[in-house]
Amino acid sequence: MAAGPRMRELVIGSRGSRLACAMVAEFRARLGYRGPVRTVTVMTAGDRDRRRPLGEIAEDGAFSGALEQALLDGRVDVAVHSAKDLAAGGHPDLALAVTPPRGDVRDALCGATLETLPLGARVGTSAARRVAQLRALRPDVRTVAIRGNVPPRLARARAHGGTLDAVMLAAAGLDRLALADAATQRLPADEFLPDPGQGALAIQVRRDDVDLLAAMSQAGDAVTDVAVRAERAMMRALHGGCTLPIGAHAEHLSAGLRLTGSVTSLDGRHQIRASDTAERGESPEELAGRLADLLRARGADALLPRTKE
Repeated sequence: MAAGPRMRELVIGSRGSRLACAMVAEFRARLGYRGPVRTVTVMTAGDRDRRRPLGEIAEDGAFSGALEQALLDGRVDVAVHSAKDLAAGGHPDLALAVTPPRGDVRDALCGATLETLPLGARVGTSAARRVAQLRALRPDVRTVAIRGNVPPRLARARAHGGTLDAVMLAAAGLDRLALADAATQRLPADEFLPDPGQGALAIQVRRDDVDLLAAMSQAGDAVTDVAVRAERAMMRALHGGCTLPIGAHAEHLSAGLRLTGSVTSLDGRHQIRASDTAERGESPEELAGRLADLLRARGADALLPRTKE
């Protein structure tokens, strides 16, 4: 980004974890902003309460609501989120810049593979989607709720000195923390559909700050942006959020953008899946709406209320 006269100070809001700091550094390196930059740590509801399930802390946005409020209050100019943690709807006075290039979309099993997990294995994860999808493939496995930053969760695995047979984490988070070797198995995205936006950053600004929005979008990647828009729009069309077991993965193929979505019951016994490819001239949001309708036609609405109880 070229320097100009009287460049404004850019105040970036972020959570305070090592992973959040790595995400800010990744974004700043791509942005190349030459004016003064300051990062402000914002404590979110999910950071303050490390014990209760996220769905009990906030129906949506446990890790993003406080950052959005900091934007609305003018305390920060830009908020850097993990896209998978961002609430589906978003505040009408806030806007997302073009999404930067994405990391690995897959989930990682740390401490064992699906094949080497013993019968009745104890696997650590608090994410509803991971719990549901793991139970769908391995109904014998017992999941153990774990919260907190990546290194302490990783330490819960027996291979790292803990008591659990394995833990499930986002592969992109491990990569960003230089912990890629901790992933015993990166689970295929076509079997374990990731959270909408998993592996991507979401860069949010105030909607009326049009010059800054344009500047932030220079750090984006059009291919990633289209995929993440489709995944998030499908979640939004299903009235879902990051605390529900909804999976989505968009891929650019020779035939066009292909979006696959799933809804899984928390016990893993029922799963609805569907895929569709964008028609010529169709927006990611239009594709997502069609896929959500297809999931509903196959019974997805009957599963979603169970997950909210």
